Amino acid sequence: AVGDSFGTVGLDHLAHPGLIKRLIGGSYVNAPASAPSPKISAMIHADQVEAYNLPLGVLMHLHRDIAAKKPGVITKIGLGTFVDPRDQGGRMNRVTPPDLVEVVHLLGEEWLLYRAFPIDVAIIRGTTADEHGNLSFEHEGVVLAVLAQAMAAHNSGGKVIAQVKRIATPGTIPPHLVRVPGILVDALVVDPDQRMNTGIAYDPAISGEIRTAEYPVESLPLGPEKVIARRALCLLRPGATVNLGFGISSLVPQVALEEGVFDHLNFTVEQGAIGGLPLTGFAFGASHNPEAIIDSPAQFDLIDGGGITVGCLSFAEVDGLGNVNVSRLAAQPHVLAGAGGFINIAQGTRKLVYCGTLTAGGLDIRVEEGRLRIVREGKFPKFVARTQHITFNGPLAAKQGQEVWYVTERAVFRLTPDGLLLSEVAPGIDVERDIQAKVGFSLRVAPDVRPMEGRLFQAQPMGLAAEWGDSDRA
Repeated sequence: AVGDSFGTVGLDHLAHPGLIKRLIGGSYVNAPASAPSPKISAMIHADQVEAYNLPLGVLMHLHRDIAAKKPGVITKIGLGTFVDPRDQGGRMNRVTPPDLVEVVHLLGEEWLLYRAFPIDVAIIRGTTADEHGNLSFEHEGVVLAVLAQAMAAHNSGGKVIAQVKRIATPGTIPPHLVRVPGILVDALVVDPDQRMNTGIAYDPAISGEIRTAEYPVESLPLGPEKVIARRALCLLRPGATVNLGFGISSLVPQVALEEGVFDHLNFTVEQGAIGGLPLTGFAFGASHNPEAIIDSPAQFDLIDGGGITVGCLSFAEVDGLGNVNVSRLAAQPHVLAGAGGFINIAQGTRKLVYCGTLTAGGLDIRVEEGRLRIVREGKFPKFVARTQHITFNGPLAAKQGQEVWYVTERAVFRLTPDGLLLSEVAPGIDVERDIQAKVGFSLRVAPDVRPMEGRLFQAQPMGLAAEWGDSDRA
């Protein structure tokens, strides 16, 4: 993310007219509050800076292509979304020119070209540097795209500045552990007190140096979030490789632990951790007890190429066609939140499970005696007539045969060629009063619509361990 929602670190230090000409970011909000960076957002809103929001995976790959002196990234990621130049081209305000994205035709198909540009300075970080500038990452939970960034700057004739925790004697870092060779590094900054690159205190179970016997999580209280995470888990199958997004979807692994089926699934996050328990909140992006940590460009190769079985993602808005918006905040329509890796996951994954409440803003729902009781409805509808942004294109996904579910606390929808179809309703919920009256489009109800399973609303575990049995992991 660019800037800082707490106003203490990050790009907000440079948020003054004249110091920044152009921003190109994957995300413009920061965890845990998903709040926009205040100074950066104000400049974007005031048209004081050019700003683009592009898919995070594209940005990771773009550094590699800049390093290789290629014209840019050619991909289908972003077609039919707000980054498509026939929509907004990823532009965040009126002063941003249509410079970076164009439609090209290759092999009889449409693609997007994200144009390359030179990098003058790359600011990266690792754990240890020797006096030749070789960098290792033994205390980091993710590697990100540091090698690609360093190569992009170096090959553009620019400079590479690396922050590290400590300096070592040359030759003391095993060659296989060097993530960035010293021939690319121009300067070192030493901060012996630096936190892990996800912003949290050093934890060897997150960097993969040790493996703890237990996961540091508590049982989720029975409420709407747990109901949603449970229903999403029921849509998974043993052996699945599951990529998680931020928000309620990131709670699915905790429910899997409670149910005793965690070891039947392979959880990943876009930043590069594979296996283990993905972290939530401010630390989202790393995992506890990961089995592998690969660099982010490689992780997005896996995602873009269909190597993930299921994507569990959250949403800000959904419309009747199945379009999803996560990139523009409803409460701040003039400022983009940013798509992050959402577009890559949503377009590259065969099965998608979107997780979120039906409304937001003061929503108070109780789970009592196996039923839902709405104490106070949310102020903001999330199922709307038309999304402010298209971060996921529902009709395109239906045409391509993706399996898409939209799981809320009171209803479950699935995507069909004709748009959303209501397929399940929670006990205690009236379809007309609690669903149709709260969505901005005419509800299509499946002929075989059924109640959501009662076990989703009970305090005790659902019994998935017995159902899944001894199924092999993929």
